[in-house]
Amino acid sequence: MIKLEKVSRTYRNGKAEVYALKDISLEINAGEFVAIMGHSGSGKSTLLNILGFLDKPDSGTYTVLDREINNLTDDELSTLRNQVCGFVFQQFHLLPRITVHQNVSLPLIYSGKEQDHEAIAARIKDVGLDHRSGHLSNELSGGEQQRVAIARSLVNEPLILFADEPTGNLDSKTEEDILLILKDLHKAGMTIIMVTHEIEIASHAERIIYMKDGEIVSDKRREKSQKKKKFPDPPAGKEFFVDHRPVLKITGLRNFFVQAAASIFNHKMRSFLSMIGILFGVASVIAMLAIGQGAQSAMEEDLKGLGSNILRIQPGPHRSRHVALAAGTVTRFIHRDAEVLEKLKEVKYVSPMVNGKVQAVYGNKNTSTSLMGVGPVYELIQSSKPVAGRFFDSMENKKREKVALLGVTVVKELFGTKNPVGKTVKINRIHFRVIGVLPQKGHSFHQDKDDMIVIPINTAMYRVLGKKYIDDIEIQVRSQKLIKGAIESIRALLSKYHPPKNGEDEFRINDMTEIRKVLTGTTRTMSMLLGIVAAVSLIVGGIGIMNIMLVTVKERTREIGVRRAIGAFRSDIRIQFLIESVMLTFFGGIAGIVTGSLVSLLLSSIAGWAIEISIFAIILSTSFSIAIGLLFGLWPAYQASLLKPVEALRYE
Repeated sequence: MIKLEKVSRTYRNGKAEVYALKDISLEINAGEFVAIMGHSGSGKSTLLNILGFLDKPDSGTYTVLDREINNLTDDELSTLRNQVCGFVFQQFHLLPRITVHQNVSLPLIYSGKEQDHEAIAARIKDVGLDHRSGHLSNELSGGEQQRVAIARSLVNEPLILFADEPTGNLDSKTEEDILLILKDLHKAGMTIIMVTHEIEIASHAERIIYMKDGEIVSDKRREKSQKKKKFPDPPAGKEFFVDHRPVLKITGLRNFFVQAAASIFNHKMRSFLSMIGILFGVASVIAMLAIGQGAQSAMEEDLKGLGSNILRIQPGPHRSRHVALAAGTVTRFIHRDAEVLEKLKEVKYVSPMVNGKVQAVYGNKNTSTSLMGVGPVYELIQSSKPVAGRFFDSMENKKREKVALLGVTVVKELFGTKNPVGKTVKINRIHFRVIGVLPQKGHSFHQDKDDMIVIPINTAMYRVLGKKYIDDIEIQVRSQKLIKGAIESIRALLSKYHPPKNGEDEFRINDMTEIRKVLTGTTRTMSMLLGIVAAVSLIVGGIGIMNIMLVTVKERTREIGVRRAIGAFRSDIRIQFLIESVMLTFFGGIAGIVTGSLVSLLLSSIAGWAIEISIFAIILSTSFSIAIGLLFGLWPAYQASLLKPVEALRYE
């Protein structure tokens, strides 16, 4: 079954070389109970590690089940450790904070088999611990822990049982119980190879090999005991050297997630500290994007007030407008300018405008507000269909009728919740009949667009404000595509009536579409900058996760060694640590979403900022946090997978 020929193993300690094994040749047949003895440093543990596929010899050949294993890959050796042999260690090497049942089931996880709870329960019952199956391993006595280790080593029905000082940490009574279990297994046909330094323990074996200074100095056989064949004869070795399990099988992944979750919840404080960075990062993303999105939405609401395809013409050159106004030399528009512009083919509507500040009074209430005199088509240009009443018509404008439409803010100030339509208000001591209420526009560029009164332009010029000129002209172009041509036509036409001075036009044409694009672009840029700042905090959180996971690898080195000893592939270790990293960032992301949402709502209520929490921000931050977990979990997971089983088990 097992054959070693001239096997040697040398360890290097700095420049010094330690010869642990020297040309060992040995054969062990199926069904034997072999005890390997020797003082500390004799090489017995090194020999056991090589026999149990935990280590490789430097020279010589090792054949098991008619197959030489010297050139096997790491994954092939893991398959042998999982399917051919079971381990019982002096230090028990049970995983803490999980139950007896979960410890015993570990080898099945790495064999790709479905969890056979009846088989697990049967192995636990075989070692007399069925009443302790649900207890945590750290709640057991030393003898009970060793029984659990034996049950774990048998759950995959191995061909060989390796026991390294199985009674070294036990009292005399427990020692006898463990030896009785081993003897019963031997009688049933199990091949057992045990390392011990006590002759009393070795005397229970049928064959005793004594080692000294890395060499076998004696190999004695005792009279064979009668064995009842329960374990099958070893089948052809080739089927033990091929791994048939799908690593990403649903059952396997579920087990990985269960183990990762157990690790996280068993180390709550460490996990919480790990998640803080991601929590703040995701919360920042949510809050920043909520603020940016809210600002953008508010800006879009403001831009709605500008109308669509709108051009606004104002008198005076752009650079010297304020100087010209102060000197009284600015160009003045008159009704003729609006009338000629109406004839352009690109133009749909034209509305001359005047404005000023007035005092409005109704009963014992009054308010200071803005007055706008506009043409009848203003309703169409600005999409200002009254929510109550109607707009004035061209005849009322021509006759300078004293009719008015009130903004929502003015209605609240003068009428409260009452309907103002049909009522009479005084505007600068002139009685006006309210014929409509303007639709709500909200705030635009820090101005209340609803704090205004609209009246016919002729009424405003000749009855209220006493103006003989027009302040602005608003034009709606027929389509977006015609705006550029419309600007050229307007400039050419107005230049005939208002010739340029010093090479500069005496009027300005403001394209509301361009203003819309600039403001929208600025808002988006600010949102992106806020998102980038928040993303940086996420990356910092990811670095924290990586540091914690690296520390975790160090803390759990022995656990990694145990998992490798019972058959875990390097890929299994990588997947498990990656899943833990992703779960940490995912839970941190969920907590960050809640925190970010609460912070956003708090800012909205305290500072009055426009806040909009979008599904996109939640999906983005969650996805990014998971990606951070994958990215920064790769290195710790890779480092964990590189640990050699024998070195990890010896780690202090």
